[in-house]
Amino acid sequence: MNFKTIISAAVLAMISASTFAQDAPQYNFTTVKENPVTSIKNQYRSGTCWCYSALSFIESEILRTKGIETDLSEMFVVGRSYHDRAVKYVRLDGHLNFAAGSSFGDVLHVIDDYGIIPQSVYSGFNYGTEMPEQNELDAVLKGYVDAARRNPNKKLTTAWVNGLDGILDAYFGEAPETFTVDGVEYTPESYRDFLGINYDDYVNITSFTHHPFYEPFIIEVCDNWRWDSAYNLPMDEMMEVMYNAIDKGYTIAWGSDVSEAGFTRDGLAVMPDVKAKATAGSDQERWVGKAAEAEKEEVKAELPKEMTITQEMRQEGYDRKTTTDDHGMHIYGTAVDQNGTKYFLVKNSWGVTGKYDGIWYASDAFVRYKTLNIVVHKDALPKHIAKKLGIK
Repeated sequence: MNFKTIISAAVLAMISASTFAQDAPQYNFTTVKENPVTSIKNQYRSGTCWCYSALSFIESEILRTKGIETDLSEMFVVGRSYHDRAVKYVRLDGHLNFAAGSSFGDVLHVIDDYGIIPQSVYSGFNYGTEMPEQNELDAVLKGYVDAARRNPNKKLTTAWVNGLDGILDAYFGEAPETFTVDGVEYTPESYRDFLGINYDDYVNITSFTHHPFYEPFIIEVCDNWRWDSAYNLPMDEMMEVMYNAIDKGYTIAWGSDVSEAGFTRDGLAVMPDVKAKATAGSDQERWVGKAAEAEKEEVKAELPKEMTITQEMRQEGYDRKTTTDDHGMHIYGTAVDQNGTKYFLVKNSWGVTGKYDGIWYASDAFVRYKTLNIVVHKDALPKHIAKKLGIK
């Protein structure tokens, strides 16, 4: 796609978004396939979507393989992620992103290295609230690691990591070394093994043209601080993986840009869409706006035409930073609207909110355009694509 075509597409998108906001059409969805998921959670005032969505994905994997419904501790993972990142940040003299955001791969690394604990055993809310509120924690940790990485003694002490862990334990609470579930005593590692969570079973996939297709590369975003690689597929084959996964009973961890007008307060992710709303101070507000800013529009039946997405448009969005790694969610099914347009069912981590009680309907066009990466079980790959990637 040449530059003139891209600019024209962008102008058309803005016009379409404005028209859509005025018309406020009524979508009627019919579910095509719905794979099992656990309950909706709320990351609230924390930048931990990567953990909530990845653990939701893992919980669905456990449902699929074991038939066991679990509620795994997000803050157990977040605390150990912060520990690992702080150590790497100081080793690199601060030349690494140290913030609340992270990646799906981070969750898999933590489970592989440390194990996992149920939410009922370890909530991680040791700072006086019932939901995550981590602005203070984020600021305290950043100040602490910056003090350490400046190395004022010209030689790091043997105490700074213990001090880091002291801060984490103060905010999250000390994690138990053993705990009991259904009368059986576990360690975090033995509970991971009981649940059958295996790091090597999962595949990270993306689709961009600045690296060769069918080869892995490190996605160049700040939240990928572990420098994990993703397999690079053409857009159509990435979408084939997603549809095949859902059809075969698998779910998908989905990293996406949600700053588009088409990602709405009412559970839609389309190209284009209306303004959005959220609870003040929440992660949802950060991306889709405040409730007070949303205008009520007359409901009409006609649905807007969506953009036709190309590989070039995806790359343009990534290169010009209109597609960024905003938010992690969990795709678990497919649906169609009254016109037969395809959608993915998306479990979000903003609580039971919006028109569909915490569920979003993401159109095929939105997913094609704004997906940064996905994680799936390797068995969810179509065989011909697995062969191209050398995955057995």
